[in-house]
Amino acid sequence: MPDLKYKRVLVKLSGEALAGDIKHGIDAKTIGKICDKIKELTSLGAQVAIVVGGGNFWRGKYGHQMERTTSDYMGMLATCMNGLALQDALEARGVYARLQTAIEMREVGEPFIQRKAIKHLEKGRVVIFSCGTGHPYFTTDTAAALRAVEINAQAILVGKTIDGVYSDDPKTNPNAEKYDKITYLDVLNKDLKVMDSTATALCRDNHIPLIVFGIDEPANMVKAILGEKVGTIIE
Repeated sequence: MPDLKYKRVLVKLSGEALAGDIKHGIDAKTIGKICDKIKELTSLGAQVAIVVGGGNFWRGKYGHQMERTTSDYMGMLATCMNGLALQDALEARGVYARLQTAIEMREVGEPFIQRKAIKHLEKGRVVIFSCGTGHPYFTTDTAAALRAVEINAQAILVGKTIDGVYSDDPKTNPNAEKYDKITYLDVLNKDLKVMDSTATALCRDNHIPLIVFGIDEPANMVKAILGEKVGTIIE
């Protein structure tokens, strides 16, 4: 078994990453490709946790005429639907998975308990954290950073629709510069929108590197834990 640079990682997936080309809801082929690589991570001996967004079903900006707290709770429920889909796809591939929710719904998943989550990881199970932090006004980026700190993750793998961090949006600016390596402070000062500022600061304060890669190539997750160069590293 190869030596792993990162033994315990948290994978941050956007909800849109699960929608694939259909751009809304869940695309079975896309989620299958992602879960195939997560299975490969566990087969290499990595301990894997996941935080997934809910933007393929609901985003706070959709509820601009709605009270913010209500809109945010709707987004949390969307992350739970994605978490259930990931759990199902992983178990279909023979990977033991546990869904933990920041909002108690015992018929759906376990309530988030830090010690229990760590025990699952030590037993080789994938732990999926849903419902964000359980509080409005906090994004799933912040939830990913918080959960990574709580489980003592060695890195956060951030799956994006682009293949790293750029100086500007490469979809609209062909001259945007891609960074191979950048500091947390530069991300904050340049307002690069990798993760929100709260999440970025939390990772900086707890020395957790962020590896940003293109989710259209899920194999990048495997390369990252082996220490190969992929996307952009923020540290």
